[in-house]
Amino acid sequence: MSRIPTPVDIGSAPAASQPLLEAVKKQLGSAPNLFRITANSPAALEGYLSLNGALAKGTLDARTRERIALAVAEINGCDYCLSAHTYLATNVAKLDPAEIAANRAGSSHDDKARAAVQFAAQIVRNRGHVVDADVAAVKAAGFDDAQVVEIVAHVALNTLTNYLNGVLGTDIDFPVVRSSAA
Repeated sequence: MSRIPTPVDIGSAPAASQPLLEAVKKQLGSAPNLFRITANSPAALEGYLSLNGALAKGTLDARTRERIALAVAEINGCDYCLSAHTYLATNVAKLDPAEIAANRAGSSHDDKARAAVQFAAQIVRNRGHVVDADVAAVKAAGFDDAQVVEIVAHVALNTLTNYLNGVLGTDIDFPVVRSSAA
C-alpha cells in the first residue's frame, strides 16, 4: 500500500497536475499509478514528463530504452518499474522473454544493445563513477557521444522513478514482476 495518497482519478489530483495526467492518459490510454502518485507534486510530474518526452526524441530507439529501464529497475530493486517495463518491453518494444531476462541481468543477446545495457548497469552499480574503459566500450560498440549522454540520462530518469516508487510504495497496476533483490 502506498505511503501517500494516490489520486483515485485525474479529477482528484491537484489542479495543476490534471492537464499533465490527461496528456498521459491520451498517450497511454490510462494514467498509471506512478503518474497519479507523482501528481501530488505538479512540479515533479512536469519535470519527469518533460525529461521523458525530451529523451523520447533522442537517438536511442525504444527497444534500447526499454532494455536500459529493465536493467536499472532490476539493479535498484524496483518492482513497480520492473513490472511496467516488462509489460512495455513485451507489448510495445516486442522483446522476447529471453531478451528481457538478459536485460534484467545487465546484458543483451544483441551485441550493440549489450554494450548499452552493460554501460547503464555500470552507471547504476557505481553511482555514476565509471572508468574510461566503460565509456570506450560503449563507444566501440557504435554509440556516439550524444548517445552516451542519452544513456546516462535514461539511467537518471529510470532511477528517479525507481526511487519515487520505493519511497512512496506505489501500488503496482501492471502484471507483477518481482526483482531478484525483492
